[in-house]
Amino acid sequence: MTAAPAWALELPELMGLLAQTRSGEARFVEKRQVQGLARPLQSSGTLSFVAPGRFARQTLEPRPEAMVVDGDQVSLTRNGRTRQMALDAVPEMALMVKAIRGTLTGDGATLRQSFKLTLLGTAAQWTLQMEPQDARLATQISYIVVSGRRGEVRGMEMQLADGDRSVMTIEPLPAGGGSSAAPASSP
Repeated sequence: MTAAPAWALELPELMGLLAQTRSGEARFVEKRQVQGLARPLQSSGTLSFVAPGRFARQTLEPRPEAMVVDGDQVSLTRNGRTRQMALDAVPEMALMVKAIRGTLTGDGATLRQSFKLTLLGTAAQWTLQMEPQDARLATQISYIVVSGRRGEVRGMEMQLADGDRSVMTIEPLPAGGGSSAAPASSP
C-alpha cells in the first residue's frame, strides 16, 4: 500500500486553514542579524492574537518590552514608558502588522493588496513569501516569509533592504494554557 501524495497547497486552502483559529498564544524566540554586529541579537517572550485586529508581543528577554496592536493603534512599552501612535504613522510597521494580521486571520485578499505572494509546500509544511508591492516600502523591507503547519504559524523571517534580518521561531501554546507572562490586556 502506498501513501497518498502530498498535494501542493493553494492560497485559498491555506487561508481557510488559518481563518479557523480566532485567537491564540505562543512563545517566540527571535534572532536578529544586524549589520555591523558580530553576533545575532536574541530575544524571547510571548505572542498573542485575537481576530480580527488585536496582536500583542511581550518580550521577556533580554529586557521586558511590549507591543500591542489594537485595530489601527499601536502601544509600545519599554523601560516603564508607554508610547501610543497610529499604525499608519510608521509605514514599515503597518506593512509588517498587515502581513501578520492577514496571515493569522486567513485574509488572502488583504495580503494580495500589499504583497506579491508566493506559496510553497503542502498543508503539512508550508511557506508564504510576501514581497511588498509598494516601491517605497520595498526600499525598506525586501520580504517577509511566514511558515507553518496546517493552520498554525510556526515561524517568521523578515529581510530588510539594508541587510538586517530577523528570524522568529514560534511555538503555539495549547488553548487555555497561556503563559502568565503575557499582559492581562493582551488578546
